Amino acid sequence: MTTRTPAPSPARVAFPALGTTAVLLVTAPRSLPAAEAVLRAELAAVDLTCSRFRPDSELSRVNVSAGATTTVSERFAEALEAALRAARLTDGAVDPTVGSAVLALGYDRTFASLRPDDVRPLPLARPAPGWRSISWNPRTRRLRLPPHTHLDLGATAKALTADRAARRAAATTGSGVLVGLGGDLATAGPVPEGGWRIALADDHAQTVTEQDPAVAVSGGALATSGIRVRTWRRGGRTLHHIVDPATGEPAAPVWRTVTVAADTCVDANTASTAAIVLGGRAVDWLRSAALPARLTGLDGDVVCLGGWPSDARSPGCGGPR
Repeated sequence: MTTRTPAPSPARVAFPALGTTAVLLVTAPRSLPAAEAVLRAELAAVDLTCSRFRPDSELSRVNVSAGATTTVSERFAEALEAALRAARLTDGAVDPTVGSAVLALGYDRTFASLRPDDVRPLPLARPAPGWRSISWNPRTRRLRLPPHTHLDLGATAKALTADRAARRAAATTGSGVLVGLGGDLATAGPVPEGGWRIALADDHAQTVTEQDPAVAVSGGALATSGIRVRTWRRGGRTLHHIVDPATGEPAAPVWRTVTVAADTCVDANTASTAAIVLGGRAVDWLRSAALPARLTGLDGDVVCLGGWPSDARSPGCGGPR
C-alpha cells in the first residue's frame, strides 16, 4: 500500500503597492522569489505608466497634453485598449474619461493622503466627455484627448497588471500563481488541489485559511468592486471612488459589493465596476453577460447569478436567477 504525500501549501508574500496590498501565492514554494520579482517589475511599470498621482507618469503627460496629439508607449497603448474595450462592452458605464470628475470630487491624490473630511464645497458635477470623444489610432499609437479631458485608467490598468503578472510569473517559474491587487485576483499555471480558496468580504476578496467560508477558483480571475472601502467626506457628503460617467457623481448606492468571475481579471473588473454603476439594472446586465456573479445589497441581501456557488453566509445563493 502506498501513501500519497500531500502537496505543500502555497507560499505567500504580501506588500503595499498601488495604494492597496499586493498578494502573491505560488504552488511551488521555491519559485516565490522569482515570481515576486516578476510581480514587482509589473507593478513598477504600471505605476510609471498609468499613475494619476505621479507627475512623471505617462498618464500625467498625456492628460497635460489634452487637445494635442501625442504618441504613447506600447504599455500605455495596451492599458488604453483595455479601458476602451471596457467602455465599449459596458456601453460607457465604465469609461476612462471620468478623470476630471474624479478630481473634482477631491480624489486628486493617493487615497492615504486624502483629507478624511474636506470642508470645501463640491463643484457642479458634469458628465464625462465619453470614450467615443477620444481620437486613437492603435497602429501608430497616436492619441488625442478633447481639451480639458483627463483619463483615469486605474480600474482596468490594475486588473491588467494582475493578469500580466500572473501569466508572466507562471511562465517564468512553471508554478501555479495567484496575484491579488486589492479586489482584483488573477491566476495562471497549475491549480492547487481543491482550487484557490477565496473569501468574500465587504471590502475585498482575499485568500483565506481552510477554516474560513470561501469559494474555490480553479482558473481565470475574480474581481470585487464596492462602495465601502475608498470613501471620504467633502462638503458634508460621503463620497466613494466609483463614478457614474453619465453624471460625474459617485454611482448611486444600490450594491455594497459586486464580485464577478471571468477568464481574465480585466473582464471580471469591467463587469463588477459596471454593476456598481448600473445599480438596479446590474442584475439583467450581468445575466445577459452570462458571468458568474455575487451581488450584496446595502441591506446585506445577496443575489447570485450564473451558477455562483452557495456559501455559509448565503446558503440560498446557488443556481442562476
